Amino acid sequence: MDRRVAVVVEDDEDIRELMVALLGQSGFTVHEAGTGTAGVAAVRENEPVVVTVDLGLPDIDGFEVTRQVRQFSDAYVVMLTARTEEIDTLLGLEVGADDYVTKPFRPRELRARIEAMMRRPRVGRTTPVTPASPTAPSDATAGGPAGSLVADAPAPTVHDPSGRTGAAAGSVTGAPMPTAASAAEFRLESEGLELYPNLHQVVADGREVPLTPTEFVLLETLMHSGQVVRSKAELARTLRGDEAGDGTFVSGADERTVEVHLGNLRRKLADDAKEPRWVQTVRGVGYRMAGGVRGIR
Repeated sequence: MDRRVAVVVEDDEDIRELMVALLGQSGFTVHEAGTGTAGVAAVRENEPVVVTVDLGLPDIDGFEVTRQVRQFSDAYVVMLTARTEEIDTLLGLEVGADDYVTKPFRPRELRARIEAMMRRPRVGRTTPVTPASPTAPSDATAGGPAGSLVADAPAPTVHDPSGRTGAAAGSVTGAPMPTAASAAEFRLESEGLELYPNLHQVVADGREVPLTPTEFVLLETLMHSGQVVRSKAELARTLRGDEAGDGTFVSGADERTVEVHLGNLRRKLADDAKEPRWVQTVRGVGYRMAGGVRGIR
């Protein structure tokens, strides 16, 4: 089983103790740090699967902590802050955070966000971490509701171009679902871009491209959709784990978050938005793959 280890980087002692208790109740072994530098060292030493980072730290800020952590760790990073400006949310996502939660927050909601993220495999994992089922922490608010899109939610159900509905590792072009023996080799392919759903791996022209789970599920969803256009609202719902077509509300900030993640994805793929080879913007509608996609096993 995967080690349930977490690191809390927070200079406010009361909030740090709350986070330690919250994660401890969720079955984590928790290490804590009161500064950004100590937090980076704790992540390096303990190899956690979850890191919570306060944005306002006494030495280096949470953005810099996340940048440094992303150089050697694929842990789920949740940024906590009292700032409510959208630009801070976007900057947090751009430097590699998986989610951004504003203070004050509800402990129960934060725990639900973390467990939802852990259902999606990280780079190098072939199976997701199984969340524990501890006694739920008090729903007393450590303030009010959190204010960001859940960046990594349970694996969504997506539609392929033919209109069938299936799990994210299904076939695009009618090929059968891969057997256990061939699951690792099953891939989606489009014009030199290869995505291996069961390995959480993307290869572009022979070059492996490291993606965050959010970037990965966006690309996977688009490749399963082929040249069927997916709106920003649909993609936002996919990231939240909502059922397709349920019409749940999607805010402008949620759609902007999708834009940021797709911008990061394109940059990593070296895909020109003006002359796209892979991910194409359909102005005023959404996104689709520029070319055909096939499933191979």
